Amino acid sequence: MLNMGGPSTVSETHDFLRNLFSDGDLIPLPFQSVLAPWIARRRAPQIEEQYAAIGGGSPIFRWTEAQGDGLSALLDELHPQTAPHKSYIAFRYARPLADEAARRMKEDGVKRAIAFSQYPQYSCSTTGSSLNDVYRKSRAGHFSGIRWSVIDRWSTHAGFIEAVSQNIEAALQKFPEEKRGEVVLLFSAHSLPMSVVNRGDPYVLEVSATVAAVMDRLGHANPYRLAWQSQVGPSAWLGPQTRNALKGLARLGKMRVVLVPIAFTSDHIETLYELDLEYGKEARELGMEVHRAESLNASPVFIRALADIVEQHLKESAAGSPPTSVQMGLRCPGCSNATCAHQKSFFARGGDA
Repeated sequence: MLNMGGPSTVSETHDFLRNLFSDGDLIPLPFQSVLAPWIARRRAPQIEEQYAAIGGGSPIFRWTEAQGDGLSALLDELHPQTAPHKSYIAFRYARPLADEAARRMKEDGVKRAIAFSQYPQYSCSTTGSSLNDVYRKSRAGHFSGIRWSVIDRWSTHAGFIEAVSQNIEAALQKFPEEKRGEVVLLFSAHSLPMSVVNRGDPYVLEVSATVAAVMDRLGHANPYRLAWQSQVGPSAWLGPQTRNALKGLARLGKMRVVLVPIAFTSDHIETLYELDLEYGKEARELGMEVHRAESLNASPVFIRALADIVEQHLKESAAGSPPTSVQMGLRCPGCSNATCAHQKSFFARGGDA
């Protein structure tokens, strides 16, 4: 289960930030090996305060572990011919990192594995970065002897869409019945640098497809917009920023909003601090009534969706489907990262096992 991860304790924040800013797939920086540690040191005190404010660390490991346990138990029932199933977490920037997952898999004698991205929508800076990391660790011998396949995206899977829609409907119930039709649904996803978008990254298209599928499920009963959060640094990023979108809605007299995290599958700092404490506070100061749709976390509908995604993948694999999707094989038109090419070739042949 591949994801960016987050520091489980405040003391892990600096290492998390250093790993994050060192990743050129996510945040391309000039002189990255020098700038990344410097930025991490400067930002750590502020980010440590934010993690302290949400309970002393990110809950993303706890939720991912629960999702993986639930997924594995369901798979044992749904697809007994490949049982027993076991999930391993490989975070990109926080423990457990990919090498730790590799160690545990080796101890368990794993010979067949699925690299399952926990980002519903594909981006080279998220899923691509995690797959590049697994590829590099494989070349270094950490994942030797494993036959791989990949689930790289699932942005419009019916179970995922249903889980998100149910949480939006629950948030709408917090508004007076006669006002619910006026409530704006403001979908919020992690932003990307425009340099990534402009080279042809599919993330914007896939997030938009998720939003469209959710609105179809909800019957287009409410007005909606898509905004972007978590911009870092002075370079141009995809907009509008969620904070600015809320201010703009207030200026237009749209004072009731449901905030919907649409690219995050469990709570972490972007939902618990940025959306809830930071943007929510600013919106209330503007006189707005804002409620956030709950993250998917331990939603049984969502965990069943994860199991269905893997079950279908296993069935297709047994029927002779290639280890990776057609879409995963296509590099961005503006890609100049040689590692992406090597990684795609590696997984397309099922690894080196």
